[in-house]
Amino acid sequence: MTDKASPASARLGLRPGVVTGADYRRLVETCRDEGYALPAVNVVGTDSINAVLEAAARNRADVIIQLSNGGARFYAGEGMKDAQQARVLGAVAAARHVHTVAAAYGVCVILHTDHADRKLLPWISGLIDASATAVEETGSPLFSSHMIDLSAEPLDDNIAECASFLRRMAPLGIGLEIELGVTGGEEDGVGHDLDDGADTAHLYTQPEDVLKAYEALSPLGFVTIAASFGNVHGVYAPGNVKLRPEILRNSQEAVARATGAGEKPLALVFHGGSGSEQAKITEAVSYGVFKMNIDTDIQFAFASSIGRYVQDHAEAFSHQIAPSTGKPTKKLYDPRKWLRVGETGIVARLEQAFADLGATGRSVARAV
Repeated sequence: MTDKASPASARLGLRPGVVTGADYRRLVETCRDEGYALPAVNVVGTDSINAVLEAAARNRADVIIQLSNGGARFYAGEGMKDAQQARVLGAVAAARHVHTVAAAYGVCVILHTDHADRKLLPWISGLIDASATAVEETGSPLFSSHMIDLSAEPLDDNIAECASFLRRMAPLGIGLEIELGVTGGEEDGVGHDLDDGADTAHLYTQPEDVLKAYEALSPLGFVTIAASFGNVHGVYAPGNVKLRPEILRNSQEAVARATGAGEKPLALVFHGGSGSEQAKITEAVSYGVFKMNIDTDIQFAFASSIGRYVQDHAEAFSHQIAPSTGKPTKKLYDPRKWLRVGETGIVARLEQAFADLGATGRSVARAV
């Protein structure tokens, strides 16, 4: 991996900002084909969105911004009583914020929604409707892609439901991410915690399932695949699960043999990347992973940075007039102070992520 500009950076020269349709596909395939990946960050407000964009600009790297259903609801405000309405409106509001400011940071952004199981399909449907309106008004959808996670259901049901959604999404320029096999742990209400000693066989996707999904869905639109290879959401004790990136290699080989679609026909996703060994990350990326989710690490970077700040200025968070000096403490507890500290924590953690994934200096956005 290198931090030098890739050949595609000069060749593609995509317009900076949110990429959709053909440009989204070109960015994903460039990452896959040139052997690097982009970090995917779950955001909950303008603070986390702006920090992600700042980090991407500083590292001359493209990035993936995504919303879980809970993050979208939080963006709209926890005071909104209708949770379904809040999920849709929050995601739309976040998308419009990213569309408004992303281009000014000079990088390309993939805008995505995270895990949506059966009960959350109305959320995705509402966002597709919102993108249809956006296409009529601006020519572009709100989101680059959506994830549907029916991995806990029978494979045929998973594929059939994803196909019905992809038929609506593809004409709008929206891609689909599908999960095959089960990523351990829980992500914002989807999935379940992984118990010590539990049977983990379901964490390893079979290549024949990947082939079946690819053959059914790829003729309908652009599909990326989260194939499970022992990965889990969150950070677990060493030895609880074992990453087996060779499953990704085997899946690529199975699809390549059956379809003749090239050496790495699949665009693969690595869920639960937080806390993973660098060697396993590098191996996974070499097999065609273009995206790695690191939500847990980013949350901790934000929270721990703020926690240290509060500890260092404890008096200000208890007293508006400092007992020790008799002076006002407003400049210390001003939200812009400690929220900014959290943002810089995100920026620092993402700098490491861009380097780990080989994305530093490889933005395909043209200079403006």
